[in-house]
Amino acid sequence: MRTEIITSAQNPKIRQLLLLQEKSRERREKGLFVVEGRRELRHCLEAGYRVRSVFVCPEIADPSEVRDLLRMIKQSPSHSGRSEESSLFEIPEPLYRKVAYRESTEGILAEVAYKALTLKDLSLPDNPLIMVLEAVEKPGNLGAVLRSADAAGADAVLLCDPLTDLYNPNLIRASIGAVFTVPTVAVSSEEAIGFLKARGIQILTAQLQDSALYYDVDMTRGTALVMGTESTGLTPLWREAASAHIRIPMLGRLDSLNVSVSASILLFEAVRQRQS
Repeated sequence: MRTEIITSAQNPKIRQLLLLQEKSRERREKGLFVVEGRRELRHCLEAGYRVRSVFVCPEIADPSEVRDLLRMIKQSPSHSGRSEESSLFEIPEPLYRKVAYRESTEGILAEVAYKALTLKDLSLPDNPLIMVLEAVEKPGNLGAVLRSADAAGADAVLLCDPLTDLYNPNLIRASIGAVFTVPTVAVSSEEAIGFLKARGIQILTAQLQDSALYYDVDMTRGTALVMGTESTGLTPLWREAASAHIRIPMLGRLDSLNVSVSASILLFEAVRQRQS
């Protein structure tokens, strides 16, 4: 892999990096996004994504870790058999600090090609555990839910009518790479409901009204846990499609939890029931 040195913030590659970090439209139009950090990049490669360009800051990056990642890129199935190689760029620390999204960083980031999963790409076990999020807009919340879904061994996450794109840098950061480790599909609510019902997967909607306590509901069968926004909750479409409505008891003066906290509670209740 030939190395090119970049020193100017006006270099077209640097300007594109910044646009990909900042603009969802740029990510969609270019079919590219940015992954920062060795752990996130490793998960990305293991998930079969294709790395287009790698940017390394020699003053920050660990040379042995960089070599390992470059070896992974070269040996990745998504790169084999292609005539073009990934590009490698070295950039000085002041320039790296300018393009890096995170405050703490390992001195390596990459420009990666989109790989959008569809419902047809999901390979589910007999009694899957699926997390469904409707119109959740905060990237940090989505990333935290994905992290919990990975920890709970969820089989898939469905982002229904999403208000942020899957490759938002804050989402990738908050998920610590779980966006690559858990099969995640952006889809409409109608498509998701049809998919779940066709496979006999029960739909449990988290809501305060007309609901049972979450730990009194059987989650050992195929289950989709459905959550909406903290401000407005779920739309009637999901409430009406539900097999059952569930709630987390609120014993204080507030009536809701952060969506990522609620998702973790429900996911690990499913884990508890399945391991009992």
